[in-house]
Amino acid sequence: MSNRNLEKLASIDAQLRLLVPRKVSEDDKLVEYDALLLDRFLDILQDLHGEDLKETVQECYEHSAEYEGKHDPKKLEDLGSVLMSLDPGDSIVIAKSFSHMLNLANLAEEVQIAYRRRIKLKKGDFADENSATTESDIEETLKRLVVDLKNSPEEVFDALKNQTVDLVFTAHPTQSIRRSLLQKHGRIRNCLTQLYAKDITPDDKQELDEALQREIQAAFRTDEIRRSPPTPQDEMRAGMSYFHETIWKGVPKFLRRVDTALKNIGINERIPYNAPLIQFSSWMGGDRDGNPRVTPEVTRDVCLLARMMAANLYYSQIEDLMFELSMWRCSDELRVRADELHRSSKRDTKHYIEFWKQVPPSEPYRVILGDVRDKLYQARERSRHLLANGISDIPEEATYTDVEEFLEPLELCYRSLCACGDRPIADGSLLDFLRQVSTFGLSLVRLDIRQESDRHTDVMDAITKHLEIGSYREWSEERRQEWLLSELSGKRPLFGPDLPKTEEIADVLDTFHVLAELPGDCFGAYIISMATAPSDVLAVELLQRECHVKQPLRVVPLFEKLADLDAAPAAVSRLFSIDWYRNRINGKQEVMIGYSDSGKDAGRLSAAWQLYKAQEELIKVAKQYGVKLTMFHGRGGTVGRGGGPTHLAILSQPPDTIHGSLRVTVQGEVIEQSFGEEHLCFRTLQRFTAATLEHGMHPPVSPKPEWRKLMDEIAVVATEEYRSIVFKEPRFVEYFRLATPEMEYGRMNIGSRPSKRKPSGGIESLRAIPWIFAWTQTRFHLPVWLGFGAAFKYAIQKDIKNLQMLREMYKEWPFFRVTIDLVEMVFAKGDPGIAALYDKLLVSEDLWSFGEHLRANYEETKDLLLQIAGHKDLLEDNPYLKQRLRLRDSYITTLNVLQASTLKRIRDSNYNVQLRPHISKEDYIESSKSAAELVKLNPTSDYAPGLEDTLILTMKGIAAGLQNTG
Repeated sequence: MSNRNLEKLASIDAQLRLLVPRKVSEDDKLVEYDALLLDRFLDILQDLHGEDLKETVQECYEHSAEYEGKHDPKKLEDLGSVLMSLDPGDSIVIAKSFSHMLNLANLAEEVQIAYRRRIKLKKGDFADENSATTESDIEETLKRLVVDLKNSPEEVFDALKNQTVDLVFTAHPTQSIRRSLLQKHGRIRNCLTQLYAKDITPDDKQELDEALQREIQAAFRTDEIRRSPPTPQDEMRAGMSYFHETIWKGVPKFLRRVDTALKNIGINERIPYNAPLIQFSSWMGGDRDGNPRVTPEVTRDVCLLARMMAANLYYSQIEDLMFELSMWRCSDELRVRADELHRSSKRDTKHYIEFWKQVPPSEPYRVILGDVRDKLYQARERSRHLLANGISDIPEEATYTDVEEFLEPLELCYRSLCACGDRPIADGSLLDFLRQVSTFGLSLVRLDIRQESDRHTDVMDAITKHLEIGSYREWSEERRQEWLLSELSGKRPLFGPDLPKTEEIADVLDTFHVLAELPGDCFGAYIISMATAPSDVLAVELLQRECHVKQPLRVVPLFEKLADLDAAPAAVSRLFSIDWYRNRINGKQEVMIGYSDSGKDAGRLSAAWQLYKAQEELIKVAKQYGVKLTMFHGRGGTVGRGGGPTHLAILSQPPDTIHGSLRVTVQGEVIEQSFGEEHLCFRTLQRFTAATLEHGMHPPVSPKPEWRKLMDEIAVVATEEYRSIVFKEPRFVEYFRLATPEMEYGRMNIGSRPSKRKPSGGIESLRAIPWIFAWTQTRFHLPVWLGFGAAFKYAIQKDIKNLQMLREMYKEWPFFRVTIDLVEMVFAKGDPGIAALYDKLLVSEDLWSFGEHLRANYEETKDLLLQIAGHKDLLEDNPYLKQRLRLRDSYITTLNVLQASTLKRIRDSNYNVQLRPHISKEDYIESSKSAAELVKLNPTSDYAPGLEDTLILTMKGIAAGLQNTG
């Protein structure tokens, strides 16, 4: 092998070492992990596609690394000329390689984060954790509340056992990685962790190395692209797979840690098994807002599927529990029950693995649990039949109909063990099982239903016209309320089967019939999007009654747009002033606030401030009427849609607004980041629990009056600036469509929901996710920062003292600090040089000056932000994140250049490129024609061969690299 080639081989490693100047700390193994995965991958690439292709990958990486070092646009041109000349097969392989290398870099990071965390736990060193922005260790939090903040251990225990965090899984189309790949990534992560374990033997090392190679190759050989959009049932199955893999066992494990933490502050009691510390809900198959694919039948299917999964999970565990509880001593109460059961069951069942003969009466616990097992088996089979055929010959009485009935025999076993002096045994697997039953119930998760208020208005309108009393749609709010309340107070049925129905109306009514047909514990809340008035809520209450929903769902208005947030407190106050409604809600109400659409409507700064103020006002209204209000936060994954570290997000909420009950959405790719493996699941549950407790017992400071005044002023300026560009600039939409891959986004097949609410129309009708996605891809992140610059500039020009005040707000007010820090993180991921390349290739020349104006605004905003934060460089106080971003940048840059040049080839038919000869080797085995074969995976593309797949791969790679999709 020539020296030149040897140099080349070493070059990526050398570049990596140059890029990441030094270890951030003694326990920093990130570069080492990354280099190992990269070496393995490049060997595989050479085996599969030959040396020339591997060299091309290295050449691209070098150009990228050089560009990242000096930000010289000339380097992007050099990179462009390499990438532009690739033939379709090669360009797919290159896109796939860089996308794959980014996924590997992310895995190296996760292993490094877990490794640092373990070292800290061993040392008990959380010194940098109190100030750290993303962690909240449950033990640390309890100690801090007792020792530093002088709460008594009993007060802390009391607050903890009464608090609830409800995590709501939503199938937002932002998880761009397929499940098949996520599982392979999990195995790569495990191999890497084990390879660096202390007590590894040479043989283990060799076997792990082989396994690592195998998994990296399997992931690379898997088609990353979803060839058809997922159905809502697919989304639900993907979401539920996390219960199977991590959450099911993760919850009892986490609650044991809470018990330990309590012991360490002097509480010798465990968290009661029925304390509602953690709850799970889902929108998958229930969220029909703008998604015509979520039909009543889909809702019925996902509920039955979840019940079947729950029964199956319990069933697979109950045999282990029977095995464990082999004791013969028991209380009289249990003995009587066991004898009764033993007498009544005289059969031999063959479909059980263990204990398939009758259990002898001398093992009373097993007799009791054997009956539980039989009922779980029947429950699972009944759900299976209902799913397949719509009917089942297993009567409902043979299964569990409510959770109390399921808990009762388990509680009996627990009491009996304690009474016989066997408490340590009771507090083992039985306690874990009781906690699982209390957390997951019979339905695994509770399904929320979400529908637009307009759809309910259509139904009401059809009813009033059918009754010949006028048009509900045209009535005033007063008239609507009066009629709805008189109907709610009356007894007569409103309509019969003869009501004339359009397809849309039938769909709404059939959804209510599904709610009536299935067990009440399948469902959580009924959320009304675009809710503005009390009649929106009353209409849903009336429809629930009319369709005979036995346990009516709580009705939750969702406020999203800036104007709606502003009007929300008054609307909720009007609702609470209705006597009928106050009696119905029993002192509890939930209100949902949306982060995505408010951000798209007015920009991040104004949206964040409006959400803050709306929550304060809503809490005031609720106190006035003596109602306990739960805020439901609809946060996305990206900062533009309200995302960001959990701990920070919770601790920056206004005082008094959480109060021990928090509901929050976990969306798309965030589900994988939060629950993808056991230690992530543990950390997520810990962060939510600790931060919620801390917010309640040690609320953040309220803003000073002068801070509020300044925020009010600058928010107006920020909204004005944002809207003047996004909504009022006549050519903005044209620029947006040309400068980003927005028009091509739908081809990724990420979600089951269309990307637009209305097929035609401008920015208003575009959903928040593709809006953010498109700007994230070009690393310009416009929706996140637009408006901040104008706002800060206005404040400082008005009075130079305001700069001091903004700095004081940053230091002392968590809300303001979090808002600024998150935007700073987005700037660290941004690169206007890359956005300029997209402009040069894709935007018509007469719009170039508009792009330049926006980039100047970007730079000015960044400088003002750094001034306020008192930082010289971006992320100077977060060296770990800075290092991780630098490691990923060179990979992302190659994908950006490839994406921009592919878009150019797709959109401009006159654009001719001189292709160089095919470089992926094809000679050594038949399957090695793989590069050419890759082109055939997409035979129906509207574009020239290979272009669509290359484009989608770059989108997925960039999303993985920035760890944000939409």
